[in-house]
Amino acid sequence: MININELNKKEAIYCSWGDTVHYNNPLKYFTSCNGSFMIDEKDIEYLDIQMAYSAVNFGYKNSFFNDKLINQINKLPQIASEYLHEDKILLSKRINDSIEKFTNTKGRVHFNVGGSQAIDDSLKLVSINKGSRGVFAYEGSYHGRSIGASSITSSYRYRNRYGEFGNRACFIPFPYIFRSPFPDDPQKAEDYYVQQFERLFESEYQGIVDFKRNETEFVAFYIEPIQGTGGYIIPPKNYFKRIKKILDEYNILIVDDEIQMGFFRTGKMWAIEHFGIEPDIITFGKSLTNGLNPLSGLWAKEELINPEKWSAGSTHSTFGSNPLGMSLGMASFDWIEKKNYEKEITKKGKYFLNGLKELKKKYKVIGDVDGLGLALRIEICFPDGRTPNKELADKIKNDGLSGKIEFNGKKYGLILDVGGYYKNVFTLAPSLEITYDEIDMFFELFEFLIKMNIE
Repeated sequence: MININELNKKEAIYCSWGDTVHYNNPLKYFTSCNGSFMIDEKDIEYLDIQMAYSAVNFGYKNSFFNDKLINQINKLPQIASEYLHEDKILLSKRINDSIEKFTNTKGRVHFNVGGSQAIDDSLKLVSINKGSRGVFAYEGSYHGRSIGASSITSSYRYRNRYGEFGNRACFIPFPYIFRSPFPDDPQKAEDYYVQQFERLFESEYQGIVDFKRNETEFVAFYIEPIQGTGGYIIPPKNYFKRIKKILDEYNILIVDDEIQMGFFRTGKMWAIEHFGIEPDIITFGKSLTNGLNPLSGLWAKEELINPEKWSAGSTHSTFGSNPLGMSLGMASFDWIEKKNYEKEITKKGKYFLNGLKELKKKYKVIGDVDGLGLALRIEICFPDGRTPNKELADKIKNDGLSGKIEFNGKKYGLILDVGGYYKNVFTLAPSLEITYDEIDMFFELFEFLIKMNIE
C-alpha cells in the first residue's frame, strides 16, 4: 500500500498548485482502474461518472486499446513529426470521411497534442483566412487554458493576469433554457436568444458591423454544440440553424469545438450532427485515443486549409502526429465500427435521463436535469428549485470521494465533476460501455449522497 502521508509531504514541497489537483480537499489518490471504476489505495471502488472529463469514452483498461498501444510500442514508438508514417494518413482519411458523411464537404486534418493546442491552431487558421482575430464565443464557454484558448474562454479568471495576446472575443448568451426568462417555454427561450444575437447586427452602434464596408469586427463564431464545462447545457434543436443564417449573411466562420462531446458522447459521432448545421472548422481531442495518449487536432474545409493557405510549418508540435496516438486513434475508429453506438447510446441515455427525472421528482434540491445521449446534467439548487446551491454540490462531490457509501454490503465511492455557471451542476459523462446495472448503481449511490446532506 502506498504511504499517503509521505507522498503528501513531498507533494507540498515539490508540486505546483497551478493545476486542478488542489480543487480536492483532502487530496485524492487512485492506484488502479477498470471499466467504469477507479480504485484507491484501500482497494475501494469508485464509480466514475466523468471518465477523465469525457476523455475515456470506451472504458478504463479496455484491452482492445491497450493491445493496440503495446503493439505500436513494439513496432514504431517514436518518429519526428517531420516524417510520415502510415497511420497518420489513414487516420486523417477516417476523420475526413466521418465529417464528409454529414457535411458533404471536402476538408483536411491537422494534428496536435491537446485540446487547447487544437483551439490555438484553429485561431491561427481563422486569422490566416480572415485577416482578423476577433471572434464570437459564448458566455459559459470553455475552450482551454493555453494563452490563445483562454482568450476565448468566458471565465475572466483564466485570462486575468495574462492578457488577450491579440485575440478578442465577444461573449454572447448561450441558449440556457433553465436560466432563461422563459424556463417553461423552450420555443420562447429559443426566440429570445436568437433575438439577442440578431440585435447586434441591427445598427452600427451595436459595435459589430461596419455597414459602409459590409464588414464585421468578429469573423468566426466558436461554439460548443452542448456547452461542456458550462454545465452540459443542451440548446434548442433549431437554435443553431437560425444563428447560422446570420453568420452566412456576413461570411462569419463556424468553429465547432467537439473536444469534449465528440466520439459518440451524445449518441452521434459529432455532437453538431444533432443540430443540422455544417461547421467550417471542427476541433477534436480527448477520446480520440480513449485517454491513453495526448492527441488532438482540427478538420477544416479545403478552401481554408489547402496548402496555399496553410503552408508547411504554419504550426508545429514535436509530438503532434506521434505514432502511439495515431495507432490509438485508428483503434477508436475500429472500435466504433464494431458497435452500434447511435442506437445503444441513445437508448442508454434515455434510460439514464428517465432515472434522473425520477430523482428530480423526489428531491426539491434538484432544480434541473437534462441529457443528450450520455452527456447528462443535474443542477443542484436550494429547495426553491431555482437558486444555485454550490455548497451542497461541493458537499455531495466531496462525500462521493470519501469512499464511504454503503452499497450491497460494501463501501464504494462516486466520482462526480462539478461545472456550470454557478459551480452547482454535476456534468455526467459515463463510459459509453457503462452497463444498465452500473447506471442503477449510480442512482443508489447518488441518492445516498443527497439524503446524507439534506436530512
